[in-house]
Amino acid sequence: MEESKARFEALISAAVDGMIVIDRRGTVQVYNQACERLFGHPAADVIGRNVKMLMPSPYRDQHDDYLDHYRKTHEKRIIGIGREVVGLRKDGSTFPMYLSVGEGRLESDDIFVGIIRDITDQKTAEQSLREREARLSSILETSPDAIIMIDESGRVESFNAAASRLFDYPTDDVLGKNISMLMPEPYRAQHDGYLLHYRKTGEKRVIGIGRIVEGRRSDGSTFPMELAVGETTVGMRRLFTGFIRDITERQEADRNFRELQSELLHVSRLSSLGEMSAALAHELNQPLTAMANYINAARRTMENIRDDQAEKARELLEKAAAQTLRAGEIIKRLRNFVEKGETHKDPENLNQVVGEAMTLGVVGAAEAGIKIVSDLASDLPEVMMDKIQIQQVILNLVRNAMDAMQTVPERVLTVATAMSGSFVNVSVIDTGPGLDPEVAGRLFQPFVTTKAHGMGIGLSVCRSIIEAHGGEISAAPNNAGGVTFKFSLPV
Repeated sequence: MEESKARFEALISAAVDGMIVIDRRGTVQVYNQACERLFGHPAADVIGRNVKMLMPSPYRDQHDDYLDHYRKTHEKRIIGIGREVVGLRKDGSTFPMYLSVGEGRLESDDIFVGIIRDITDQKTAEQSLREREARLSSILETSPDAIIMIDESGRVESFNAAASRLFDYPTDDVLGKNISMLMPEPYRAQHDGYLLHYRKTGEKRVIGIGRIVEGRRSDGSTFPMELAVGETTVGMRRLFTGFIRDITERQEADRNFRELQSELLHVSRLSSLGEMSAALAHELNQPLTAMANYINAARRTMENIRDDQAEKARELLEKAAAQTLRAGEIIKRLRNFVEKGETHKDPENLNQVVGEAMTLGVVGAAEAGIKIVSDLASDLPEVMMDKIQIQQVILNLVRNAMDAMQTVPERVLTVATAMSGSFVNVSVIDTGPGLDPEVAGRLFQPFVTTKAHGMGIGLSVCRSIIEAHGGEISAAPNNAGGVTFKFSLPV
């Protein structure tokens, strides 16, 4: 008996979990060292007292009734079952614990043995896990991008709200199904084979790379989408998460951008051709007039010569003079058309026109180390303009400014709009080397250029466009050492 008692006490003392033995009235008989650590009460303060002293309300108030009810009915609520309850420490603080209760008899009296485990860390971990899950769920449900998670066989395990809107499927209709249902052919037929190939070889075609593919909605329609796929391992399971963005609008914008670029280049060519035609008309007018005079003089000189050959020569000279005058008239009409040609104008938002032109004009600026600054005034009134022609002017000035800054260390291009009386101004400001004094006064004339391979037509075209809109264009040095090109348009 002494040996058994010693072994029992050694077992109780060495137990990691708290162990309490109470009699049928709830009086504590045994209270081990683990309980002293858990509850903060020394054994002497607990043994012989009712175990409910270790319980907060409402457990404390209910405990005696529970024991009495059990003695009368033997209905088990904890005994032989175990459950999570709350313990009360000596300092009044509480902690979650798991309580397992066993029943026995000692010397003809009923006893109950309680095994107590502090589950504070477990509860903290569970709460942390719930919070992480809640945050993840919030991210998934509020993400503007579609997020889909599949297992390594292709079955959908997660399908967020954005994915439901994008593919037009209720979440429940997709969960557990093969992801290939969201793909048109030939992607649908190839997908399972791709997953199998990846599992066997590890060769990545989409995972960790991303690509542009097509998605299929519930109605069978398709749309372009940007797909990025990440891989993770949970336990022994391999999962894949796809991040999907509908790029229909982006592709439409790119298509509009290319159309605008093509239209701008077309207008540029037409404008350049018109400007060149005007210059050629001006330059050819005088030699054609001189040719007509010389031909008429030759014809009059031959009037006194009377033979068949002279008569033939006079006829030919008359025809040459007539064709020379005809050529001059054609050139005159062409020049008048170019100089007096009217443009089709509509009311436009100047800042929007500038922004669209800048989108095209500053392509390559980052690679060239050029910083772009926009200083657009708010609440500008609408301006009557040919939008394409004004964008051509802005594009020309911006590209010229970028070319001018290739050889300087500080490269800043500023485009600004401002109101000035009954006009709106657009300024293109660079930090380039400035204007060459030899060409500054002739900058807007045809065939005047500072570029090694330029034709000198661009600024002449710009001047013609702005003047046709009732505005003015000018160039002047600025404080940064570069040039400020400014043009105005009437409100």
